[in-house]
Amino acid sequence: MQIARTALQSTVLMLLAAGVGASARAAQADTALRDAATQAQPAVIETLRALVTTESGSTDHEGVDTLMTYLDTRLRALDARVDRLPSATGGPDLVRGVFTGNGALKVMLIAHADTVYDRGILAREPYQQKGNLLYGPGIADDKGGIAVILHALALLKARGWTDYATVTVLFNPDEEIGSPGSGETIATLAADHDVVLSFEPSPAKAVIEHEGVLLSAAGTSQVRMTVQGLSAHAGAAPEQGRNALLELAHQVVQTKDVAAGVPGAQLNWTTASAGTARNQIPERAEAGGDVRVMQADSNEKLLAALQAKVKERPLVPDTTTTVTLEPLRPIYVAGDRGRALADLARDIYAELDGRRLLMHPTTNGGTDAGFAGRSGKAAVLEGLGLAGWGYHARNEYIEIDSIPPRLYLASRMLIELGRRAHAATP
Repeated sequence: MQIARTALQSTVLMLLAAGVGASARAAQADTALRDAATQAQPAVIETLRALVTTESGSTDHEGVDTLMTYLDTRLRALDARVDRLPSATGGPDLVRGVFTGNGALKVMLIAHADTVYDRGILAREPYQQKGNLLYGPGIADDKGGIAVILHALALLKARGWTDYATVTVLFNPDEEIGSPGSGETIATLAADHDVVLSFEPSPAKAVIEHEGVLLSAAGTSQVRMTVQGLSAHAGAAPEQGRNALLELAHQVVQTKDVAAGVPGAQLNWTTASAGTARNQIPERAEAGGDVRVMQADSNEKLLAALQAKVKERPLVPDTTTTVTLEPLRPIYVAGDRGRALADLARDIYAELDGRRLLMHPTTNGGTDAGFAGRSGKAAVLEGLGLAGWGYHARNEYIEIDSIPPRLYLASRMLIELGRRAHAATP
């Protein structure tokens, strides 16, 4: 059975890459689906209200658990078989919903339920509508993506669509902190699917004129710098100590531009800590940094460059500086097969009165599409969520008029992919 599955998977991906079934290209819109997507807009807004008013910062396990229970209920209402998958780090579970049809396509839809915001953010940045904009923490990144998945599946259920073998929906609780508990699960499940569609947001039209999809995204890593010095009384005998904080500050400044000399790498120092008592020379200090990489060897080269740099000109004698780097999320590259999915998305958008769909070449933001594409077995496309802006900042929003076309795109893509997989079946 595994041999047959692999053969079918390869055939489907070949069809995608070759553009077979291109009758979808510049075709007339599926008017019934378009009208249903338009009529679904108020329901999507109500779903967004429920999602956003349930605060779910990555470290707020209670809030994330509450949201996961809500998503569990929503998937069951769509007749999915739902289960919980444990996090590898002991955090909140992932929620998986599986639908079984009578076709050939195996497709997985992914989005994350966590946000970057601390509990209490709604008191300062409430859920609210202003004209075409709907505001709320996490509404674009990535609760808008969750809403698109739920309502696209509802449209297809109403249509009676069963031209697929399996549709798997996976919601994870820790994307904003690098998916440490869910990344391996995403990678493992993705390898058993023909296609993975990921629902991170598209940049708002107010920012970039047209909605789009994403063709590549940086891998993410974390770098840590530790300085070991010697403690002493800060008032009576500071000269007997070796101030780790001073050396750390020096090394952070000395290394801040090292990544500029490493192709495909970016580094920003973002956290620091030192000492525990005001009147003691700190013997240990530590800084953490955010790393983005766009080439396979960038992590190794950046680490080597940092380790060489900290040895060049120490400021405080008799201190030891150590640098380590931990890869977190793989690079996402759509490749030929993912680009074929993007072409299909472009053609479907063109059905809507010639509407344009942008192909965003890359971003330094990380995405779980990197885990989904790691095995190379599934075709992966990112950026199918709602159009919005203000991610990880103040006053995050989505554009309400992006709801119908993004719903149409997601549901129409699934219909077309199911048709192509069916055509590929011996």
